[in-house]
Amino acid sequence: MSNHLLHLLSQWYPEKDNAEWVLGTVFKTEGPCYRKAGAMMLFNSFGQQLGMLSGGCLESDIQRHAKKVMATGRPMTMVYDSQDEDDLSFQLGIGCGGTVHIMLHPISANNDYLALDTLYQHLSARKSGHYFQRIPTNDDEIDAQFVPSIAAHHLRSDRETIANKVQEGKQTWLKTYVQPPVHLMVAGGGFDAIPLVNLAHQLGWKVTVWDPRPANARREYFGNVDEILRSSADLLDTYCQQYGVDAAIVMTHSVSLDASVLSALKTSSIRYLALLGPVHRKDEVLAIAKLSLSQFPCKLHAPAGLQLGAALPEGIAISMLSECIATLNNANAMSFSGALSE
Repeated sequence: MSNHLLHLLSQWYPEKDNAEWVLGTVFKTEGPCYRKAGAMMLFNSFGQQLGMLSGGCLESDIQRHAKKVMATGRPMTMVYDSQDEDDLSFQLGIGCGGTVHIMLHPISANNDYLALDTLYQHLSARKSGHYFQRIPTNDDEIDAQFVPSIAAHHLRSDRETIANKVQEGKQTWLKTYVQPPVHLMVAGGGFDAIPLVNLAHQLGWKVTVWDPRPANARREYFGNVDEILRSSADLLDTYCQQYGVDAAIVMTHSVSLDASVLSALKTSSIRYLALLGPVHRKDEVLAIAKLSLSQFPCKLHAPAGLQLGAALPEGIAISMLSECIATLNNANAMSFSGALSE
C-alpha cells in the first residue's frame, strides 16, 4: 500500500465512524528529517497505523500520544529532538539528527472529520488544493479546511505535499498543498512493461497502459494497471488532457506505433516524455513521425532512463521511473554522497 495521502484516506474513509481516529501531521522540521512539514498519518483506536511520520522510529511513541488524544478529545503537539539528551529520540539513538514538530488532532463527525472527507473526494477526482490545519494552542480549538485549486493540474509533481505556516491574527495555520498521485501512461504492453507498471503502482501512481494489439497488455499480466486503452493513437492527446496524464513512457517496440504515439502527444501538456531504445532508433522514429525535438511539450528523454547499468527489465524500469521522478520534481538525480562522481 502506498503512503500517499489519497491511499491513506481511502482506507480511513469507509471506517471513519467505526473507530476513534487521530490525524498526525508534521508541521515543522529543523535539520535533517525523514518526512517534511505537511506529512500526515492516521491512527485509530484498534491500534492501526496508516502512513509514516518518520522512518519508522517514532510511530510507536506517537501512537501512545494518539491514544491520549482519543481519550481526551483534545489536540496536542509534540517535539522530537535528536540532539537533546533528554529527548526520547536521542536516548534511543534514533532519528536523522534533526527536530520534528508534530500535531495530533482527533477526527470525528463533531469536527466535520477535519474536512478529510472533502479532501478525499477531491483527491479521488484527481483535483488538487490547499489543506489548512490550525496548529493547537492553549485554547484547544480544532479547525481544518480544504480549499480546492482553481487550476486543474497546478504544480503536479511526485511530491505529495508542500507546506508552510500561515499567521491569521493570533491563530497559526499549517497550509499544505495536496495533489493526487502522478498519472503515468505507458505506451506498449509487452512483458518488459510489467515490472514498470508494477513499480509505478507501488509508488501509488495512477497507471494507464495503451496498446492496440490484442496480444499485448492483457489484463491477466497487467493486474495493477488502472486502465488499459485499445484506442487509436490519435485519441491519446484527448485522453491525456481529460484525465491529467503527467508522464508518458513510449515502449511499444514498434517504430510505427512509437511514431504515432509521439505524434499524438506533441500537443499534450505532459511533463515527462520518454522513448525506449538507442539514439539511432529515436532518430528513426522522429523521421517517420516527421517531428523535431522542439515540437514536444517537454524534453524528449531518449534513450529513456538514467545510466544505472541495468540489464534486466526490472532494473531498466527503475532507471526510467527514477528519471521520471527527478524530472517531475525538478531534481538533478545526482548521488547524495557524490560518490558516483568520484
